[in-house]
Amino acid sequence: MKRLFLLFLLIGLSFLARSQDSTYIKSTPSSKKDWSKLDLSTRANDHFMLQYGYDWWPNLPDSINTSGFSRHFNGYVMLDKPFRASPNFSVAFGVGIGSSNIFFSNTYINLKSNTATLPFTNVSATNHFDKFKLTTLFFEVPLELRWVSDPVQPDNGFKVAVGIKGGLVVSAYTKGKNFVDSTGRSIYTSRYIAKELEKKFMNTSRWAFTARIGFGHISVDGSYQLSNFLKTGAGPVIHPCSIGLTLSGL
Repeated sequence: MKRLFLLFLLIGLSFLARSQDSTYIKSTPSSKKDWSKLDLSTRANDHFMLQYGYDWWPNLPDSINTSGFSRHFNGYVMLDKPFRASPNFSVAFGVGIGSSNIFFSNTYINLKSNTATLPFTNVSATNHFDKFKLTTLFFEVPLELRWVSDPVQPDNGFKVAVGIKGGLVVSAYTKGKNFVDSTGRSIYTSRYIAKELEKKFMNTSRWAFTARIGFGHISVDGSYQLSNFLKTGAGPVIHPCSIGLTLSGL
């Protein structure tokens, strides 16, 4: 996952550098009224987006103990289509990869269980992992309605976007580090790591509302998942939320 994020980051930074070299016709009072004289088809307007931020599961039962800085890494390639009559507005759609990493304290999530519901077990009084997380990866298709203050040079002005994204679960796994006893003493070594890979309890698809607001290449983004994280009957109703930063360009 770290290598994937670094790859997206390097590509994004190269696109940002290219977008800085692009030249456009400066907006004037007359040009704003007659958009037919401007070619906005190749303007830079967030064709590439990288997102990083905080994830959380609201309204959880007391038996599930999340902790630490749960986080997401997302990367998208987008097509932006300005409205001919009102180029301050545009619609954008694309594809990308989304991820979520939820961290837990004194909790074991048994993905390999044969039960109908996903077990979230409190393990504070027994041997357990000092650090434990659940990671899910998604193939996603985002759709945005965008507004920019400067339709000719969107990267030099304010921007707002609202939308929805749909995704399919590609992978789900737990990762535990440093297996300790009830007193916190390492049983093996602090470098011991164990992974369990299984997605049968997760909803195969997800839908989420998205929004972001910012200036230039930096935006604050947020999302609320409309669909349940787990399959019906597989556990509590969970609608993940996130807030973070978007680095965009090209």
